[in-house]
Formats: sequence, C-alpha cells, structure tokens
Amino acid sequence: MRTGRLEAFSDGVLAIIITIMVLELKVPQGHSYSDLIHTSGVGLLVYLLSFVFVGIYWNTHHQMFHLVRQVSGGVLWANLGLLFCLSLVPFTTAWVSESKFEQTPVVIYGLNLLSAAIAYVVLQTVIIQREGPDSPLHRAVGADLKGKLSIAFDLAGVLSALTIDRDGHVGVWIAMTCFVLIVIMWVVPDRRIYRALHQSEAPA
Repeated sequence: MRTGRLEAFSDGVLAIIITIMVLELKVPQGHSYSDLIHTSGVGLLVYLLSFVFVGIYWNTHHQMFHLVRQVSGGVLWANLGLLFCLSLVPFTTAWVSESKFEQTPVVIYGLNLLSAAIAYVVLQTVIIQREGPDSPLHRAVGADLKGKLSIAFDLAGVLSALTIDRDGHVGVWIAMTCFVLIVIMWVVPDRRIYRALHQSEAPA
C-alpha cells in the first residue's frame, strides 16, 4: 500500500486535534488585558505548548513518510497508536489549564506526551523493520538520540511532578520546564531527513 492515504488521514486527525484545542479556550468576560490574562492566560500558554507539540509531530511525521515507499498492516496500526495518543492532548491540555498547573493534571499531561513519544518511536521502528537496515529512514535517524532524549525528558518531567515538593509547585514547574526543553530541541531544524532525501534522490 502506498503512503498517500495514511498521510492524508493523519493530516486530517492532527488538524481536528488542533481545532478542538482552540475551541477549549475561554473567551474573557471583560474587554481589558487583565480580563484576558485572568480568564485565558493559563489556557493560552498551555495551548501554545500543546500546539507546538502537535505541530512538531505533524512535521516529523510528514518528513518521515517522505522516506517510506510502502506501508503494511503493522505500520497502519502503529500509526493509529500514535494518533490515539495525540488525540488525548486536547483533554489533558484543558485539564492543566482548568486546574492552573495542579500536580495530577500535569502528571497526566506528561504521561500523555510520554506515550506519544514512545508511540512515535514504535512507529519509526516498525517502518525500519519492514524496510530493512539499509532503508533511507534508518540511515537518517541513526541511533535516534533526539527521540531517546525526548522520552527521557518526558519521564523526568513526570517523575519531578510526582516526587518533588508534592505540596507545592516546584516539581510541577520543573516538569513544565522539561516539556518546554523538548519543544526547543525539536523546533531547531533537523537536517537528518533532508540529507537522506537528498542522498536517495541523487542517483535519479
């Protein structure tokens, strides 16, 4: 099976996820900046973080499938697993926003991000196993240090929120810092896929 239908379906799901997130934002009751900050300030910050997360997944997913020739049933199911994890982001984002960064919602948010990171690595692994160790994708990702660091930062964030300053917010803010660091790490342009694309197209 070609990758076109899988990519189109994934693009549609990710677009719906972003739409649901923005619909969860509360409209300020008044018309001043203070009303905006009081009513929607936290929601906008968490929405921005989640929006960038989903955007990063869309971008990396799009790049990855440029190096994939065909998909199998295993790839389809692994892709659905990733989409399932990402479909929970609007729920966990809204909970963090409503609670104003309470411990339990932040832990669940972190577990959501961790599950998505693991699901992406699983999808990538299934594709490489199907296409072989000499596939362009395997050559591009190599040891996949960024993917492993993302999982490590997500796990560190969850553990920080669970164990550090449980009656306060120190652990929560450490957790949110870990999540922001992941965004910064992935927003920086990653040339691995572009190099692999250039190498695979060079003979043609």
